[in-house]
Amino acid sequence: MYPAGPAWPRLRILRALWALLAVLFASWRLWAFQDIQECTWQVVLNKFETVGKSGVSDRFFHQQPVATLDSVFSPLVDAPTDQGEKYLSFPYYLKINYSCNGESSEAQVRKGHLTGLKPVVLVTFQSPVNFHHWKIEQLQIQMEAAPFRSEEQQCTAEQVCVMNWYTPMPIKNGSVLMRVDVSSNGLGPFIPTKRFQVNINGFLQRQQDNTLHFTVGNEIFNLIPRYFMNVPSRPLWYTVDQAPVLILGGIPEEKSVLLTDTSFKDSFLVELNIDSCWVGSFYCPQAIFTATIYDAIATESTLFIRQNQLVYYFTGTYLTLHESNHGSGSWVRVLANECIKSLCPVHFHSNGSEYVMALTSGKREGYVHFGTITDGHVSFQVLPKHRSVCEGIQVFNCSIIWAVFIAGDYILLMLVELQDPTTRNYFQVVSYDLVSDNLVILYTIPEFIPDARGLEFLMILGTESYTNFTMVPKGMFYNPYNNLLFIWGNFLLQSYNNENFIYLADFPKDQSIKYLVNSFHGETAIVTETEEIWYLLEGSYRMYRLFPSKAWEVHVSLQVMQQSSFYTHIETMVTLFYEDHQLYQLVYLMNDGQGRLVKRLVPVEQLLMYQQPGSHYLLEQRGNHLTLSFTDFCPFTVMRLRDLPNPQIYTRQERYRARPPRVLEPSGFHDQNSLAVYQGLVYYLLFLHSKYHKPYADPVHDSTWRWWKNKKVDQDYYFYLASNLQSASNVYIDMASYEKIYDLKAEHELPERIYLDKGTSYGFSIFVTVRGHSLEFQPERVLTTLELRSKVDLGVVLADADCIEVVVDQKVLINRNSVLFWVTLRDKRSCFDQGLSGHHLMKTSVLVKVVGAVGHCFQNTHRGLHMQGNLMIPLLIGCPPGKRLAFDITYTVEYNRLQNKHYFDCVHVDPEMPCFLFRDTVGPPPPCPCPAPH
Repeated sequence: MYPAGPAWPRLRILRALWALLAVLFASWRLWAFQDIQECTWQVVLNKFETVGKSGVSDRFFHQQPVATLDSVFSPLVDAPTDQGEKYLSFPYYLKINYSCNGESSEAQVRKGHLTGLKPVVLVTFQSPVNFHHWKIEQLQIQMEAAPFRSEEQQCTAEQVCVMNWYTPMPIKNGSVLMRVDVSSNGLGPFIPTKRFQVNINGFLQRQQDNTLHFTVGNEIFNLIPRYFMNVPSRPLWYTVDQAPVLILGGIPEEKSVLLTDTSFKDSFLVELNIDSCWVGSFYCPQAIFTATIYDAIATESTLFIRQNQLVYYFTGTYLTLHESNHGSGSWVRVLANECIKSLCPVHFHSNGSEYVMALTSGKREGYVHFGTITDGHVSFQVLPKHRSVCEGIQVFNCSIIWAVFIAGDYILLMLVELQDPTTRNYFQVVSYDLVSDNLVILYTIPEFIPDARGLEFLMILGTESYTNFTMVPKGMFYNPYNNLLFIWGNFLLQSYNNENFIYLADFPKDQSIKYLVNSFHGETAIVTETEEIWYLLEGSYRMYRLFPSKAWEVHVSLQVMQQSSFYTHIETMVTLFYEDHQLYQLVYLMNDGQGRLVKRLVPVEQLLMYQQPGSHYLLEQRGNHLTLSFTDFCPFTVMRLRDLPNPQIYTRQERYRARPPRVLEPSGFHDQNSLAVYQGLVYYLLFLHSKYHKPYADPVHDSTWRWWKNKKVDQDYYFYLASNLQSASNVYIDMASYEKIYDLKAEHELPERIYLDKGTSYGFSIFVTVRGHSLEFQPERVLTTLELRSKVDLGVVLADADCIEVVVDQKVLINRNSVLFWVTLRDKRSCFDQGLSGHHLMKTSVLVKVVGAVGHCFQNTHRGLHMQGNLMIPLLIGCPPGKRLAFDITYTVEYNRLQNKHYFDCVHVDPEMPCFLFRDTVGPPPPCPCPAPH
């Protein structure tokens, strides 16, 4: 991919006008934020031995707690910690600092510390795949970072030369993927919140020389340009939100892959240790042999690759998942007697397992090898079970081009090419039910591309006219949240029921789609065989070409003017993928003969905004000069979410808070001893959380109650000792600093996903202010109720109308030129399964959009442009995780004492398990009666 660089002397007037408009848009942001220094957080992983050392970063390899911290906690005699407990330590710390304007400055960090800046770290543990083995929960821990000064350099002029902040990096059984959000406490410089992927790499092994090596192969340190330059991009396949390590093949004539455990913030080129056998035969003809790894798929603990017709897998060593060493140790070849022509990914796990599909050719043509991965164990079965697809649809010759697995319905969708000797080949979508072993033809794809006659989309009914361009399907893509199925090739079809299809006419007939990437939050990006990038907002039918485009040229020109290091004149896109709802490129850049891989954001909102005024501008004579104006197609000026409920009941988040122990040193800096105490306290806090999960509730319904239950009465004494600098080890532990948070507030945005139990509802409001369609300053007139209602409409699209209902109430605010919409989502009590909490949840979604806002409305924030007017709300229906029937000990004991007129003491006293006489009637108290209305 070769984006154009700036060539201002040769630009025509129209291109100059484009750049002028882009500068006008950019100037708004500069005007609003010119006084804010652009700063960003930086986070690396450190072992205990490397704390305080500069320039050191460790890989997430160790998965077991470090030995006990008895030597650290035993001196804490006048402290609330229990001397009888074993306090362990996590193996890693997070080292945190920040840089401004791309430059790291020790003076800046010192200034931030002296002005009160304290980083706040939120670690989110991803739930495991196998919910039969591990409890499904949405666990978070919020930690305040502790300042620590480096002792490597002697500094005589100042008290501190080099400093950083540190927090423990916790590990949780069953979780190998962690999201780390670093934010500010509100003091010091303004630094936006930044997210980091901190994942366990189970494909590393420590050698005798104490160095780490990859178990899958040997690392290649020289990124030769021929590995990437002018090499076609390829899709990045993995289990969504579950794969800690990602791999990407496609290195020409090399059995190598790119491997990353940080979502390509950094990556490694690894030559794989595979045999690369040649097994071409009469049943599996191979015209040529290549060492290239064509297909690569990453799951929670297992990697899959395809080279030629051979398939291999490698299971990493993940003790936190498998509780034992289930690592394969070497690449395992599977389906050895089969001729595999391609692998197909399954993007979501279900029923405690992950899946991968292998398509065959040769003697097994018409079958799919369906792979299941459970706790690192891999098994394959042949589908259909009793006859091939060709036999099932009663044709002599057919070939499966692509396969999609719909886990919620146990349905396998296959794109099948039928070979008819008398006519041209044609294509069908065939459905196979894994439960009933039934094959059904869902749809026959037209032979030619329809003629849309200038429309953006066309419903395929069989009565439309067609062009002379032959339809060549190449693949399918299915989104389980909105039931949207794409069939793609040199066209794009979409369907919400797998039977009735809509043709999207914006995609050019002379292009061919190579792969699709989806955010699963309402956005789809498309890459063509010529490396063009197209964008589609689900729920609409208009497609936008992001690259190449005039908007891209303007964006690159502005980046070059700002001397950005992420853009050069010679570059090649390696892959395109979504992360946290944002579109990213992995790009190989060549600059002065040196090549490097970079991960950069694709500014979709900016590119769409740059495209808007191109053909809708007007030059008007105003006195002695020309005035530039253009049409604004956004129907509103302001759109805000209001009345959002507290999120935890809907997101099922359990969040703990931990602050570092206070040190009595006047400077406030921690040492290795106090950091070790912090490690032990965070470990014990999460240990209490894991111990709390029982079929009955604790006496005070708090997992931390037993920690301090015998020390609360002495908290004033501990504070007195700290106030007089008499605490042991110069460390003061505040018992209130380690707690569970129950009252999280909404952050003016919808949750990432919402759990709806049977019959429950979720409500919020949307405030929209109407404006005219020009950016020129004009006094706003008060619109009538009818005008306001005609200018702003709210549309709702339900993925499963049988399961979810939406009620929208509208209120017109005439004096504010605004409309307020109250939106209520409600479960209809008709779609649920008999399962445990968190198991077998149904994926669905609701799309709420302001009519006419798609691709036209943007909000300028300190994080950049944000698209407005289109809200995709993922929903999970069923018994949500963390819900349980709990035995309220305290209330039940008191109730039965009153009912039976006596209380029986236990022979063996256990404060968590009371005793009752067998002859007594023991049961929970009746529900409290509702108070009478006043």
